[in-house]
Amino acid sequence: MYKRKTPLDLSCGIRITMEIIGSKWKPCLIDALRETPKRPSQLHREIPEAISRVLDQNLRELEAHGIIEKKIYAELPPHSEYALTELGKSVLPLIDILDEWGENHRYIFEK
Repeated sequence: MYKRKTPLDLSCGIRITMEIIGSKWKPCLIDALRETPKRPSQLHREIPEAISRVLDQNLRELEAHGIIEKKIYAELPPHSEYALTELGKSVLPLIDILDEWGENHRYIFEK
């Protein structure tokens, strides 16, 4: 995972929040995991416009921050699933507000 060159400013809640969900695909991944755990291939199919490498990196970062957890099944063939943690579920109201704001201001891009 990427190592920061400058320390995160913990005195600003917005910077902390943006560190956790501030990328193009992280809010989409959190929203996709809202209802049920999903395998990485399911998440890639739900967000086809994202590059696989970027989605995988975002999943690793969300896992490192404790927003999602990865469960690896010890069977053949092995597979894994991602699910929201309790901390991740606490982010859902924020994701809902972002979604509502975007829906209400879609006209900006429809000109």
